[in-house]
Amino acid sequence: MAARPSTEPSPAADLRVHMALLAVQASFSGLHVFGKLVLVHLHPLSLASLRVLFATPALLWLAWRHDRCLPKLRDLPTLALLGLLGVFLNQAMFIFGLRLTTATNAAILIASIPVFAVGIGAVTGLDRIGTRRALGVLFALVGSLVVLDPRRFVLGGSQLAGDLLILVNSLSFAAFMVLQRPVLERLPWRTVLAWAFVFGGAGVTILGAPELVAVRPLELPAGVLWSVAYILVFPTLLSYSLNTWAVRQSTPVMVAVYTTLQPLLTALLAAPVLGERLGWRQLAGFLLIACGIWRVGKRRRPAIA
Repeated sequence: MAARPSTEPSPAADLRVHMALLAVQASFSGLHVFGKLVLVHLHPLSLASLRVLFATPALLWLAWRHDRCLPKLRDLPTLALLGLLGVFLNQAMFIFGLRLTTATNAAILIASIPVFAVGIGAVTGLDRIGTRRALGVLFALVGSLVVLDPRRFVLGGSQLAGDLLILVNSLSFAAFMVLQRPVLERLPWRTVLAWAFVFGGAGVTILGAPELVAVRPLELPAGVLWSVAYILVFPTLLSYSLNTWAVRQSTPVMVAVYTTLQPLLTALLAAPVLGERLGWRQLAGFLLIACGIWRVGKRRRPAIA
């Protein structure tokens, strides 16, 4: 019988996991800032296709260089499911949802990822959630909402359809992180991620092929090209890799709760660009999020014999 995944981070990996997850959320926050510039010139589906066409061969090369293994036939359905959840649905639902709703609505709804991760982990039995960790998720969620100010949430009209798509995106990404854990016990994390991109990336490319063919790279401004390069390397290749590695080293809920930092980090990145000032709301939200992350990541003390 396969060993049951541990629900607590290993002591040696604690600091590395936290640093990696901070880098992931900083990269994703940069996607919000630089993505606005890119999407003025590129269709969202063409950008999504570029992301998977860049990341898939790079991840396959890295996996083969470091792991030198191929997934067994019995693992292919699971890897296809991970590709559907973490690559195809995650990117497609977010893109189409964002077109129908507001950026504020999307940011508020994305904060539901750790809640979905807790629920999926509890239902599947893949991650035990105690009172301490549940409170940590609650603190982080409240901190994220304090930063975002849910009073700006708009409901009704065409935005309702967009909100539902963003919720599907959040649910699929939470499921992707939780369901990774069992297969990561059998396969190296690079191999798992690379093959998830093979399956999920194929769907994104087929969907976005017509828009991708219409792209004229030589007609794009230099700033847009540099922004695309940033998106391909950091929020795609680097962030997905570090996220999967962190799931292997800690727990899906630990990784999910870090998504509540995205609104705050986006505000910090956008402040010098847009000239916005950070106030008490951002500080209070940060303190709540930090408290939540600390409670989720804190290891239990071993029992004294």
